[in-house]
Amino acid sequence: MVTWFAGLFYMPRLFVYQVEAQHKASPEKEILGKQLGLMAKRLWKIITAPSLVLCTLFALLMLHVNPTLLEQPWMQIKLGFIVLLYVYHAKTWRIHRQLQTGDVSYTSRFMRLWNEGATLILFAVVFLAITKSAVNWIYGVIGLLGLAIFLMLGIKLYKKIQDKNPDA
Repeated sequence: MVTWFAGLFYMPRLFVYQVEAQHKASPEKEILGKQLGLMAKRLWKIITAPSLVLCTLFALLMLHVNPTLLEQPWMQIKLGFIVLLYVYHAKTWRIHRQLQTGDVSYTSRFMRLWNEGATLILFAVVFLAITKSAVNWIYGVIGLLGLAIFLMLGIKLYKKIQDKNPDA
């Protein structure tokens, strides 16, 4: 699970750099684009996709060994977030494929926001796994929204700093 998330955290970061490289002058644009594309391709094929497969197999094995987990409400909600994670993974793969062909239809700001999707899902999944039903789900939703707001404020602050000092 850790390596799957590591890949999902780093892929959108590479996407940010790939999108920003498109605004550079030649030959920097081509050199960066090629190198970042290669890094993303290797990350996807060597870490992210195999980790998804292994994580899925181990999860299915865990549920097979202990099927009563499926009866617990916290696990049902957690599995809902896992489905959302699969959707996030699929969309990230599509963006990766587009960038590999040179189709840059996203802004670096969108990619920065996209990068936080895995963070929010991870927070929700870990929160549910640790607290189980010891904490009311309302507090979990409030915590998740608080984290989302905190992340968005951080992105806005970074943009202000970046606008003032583009070399930072």
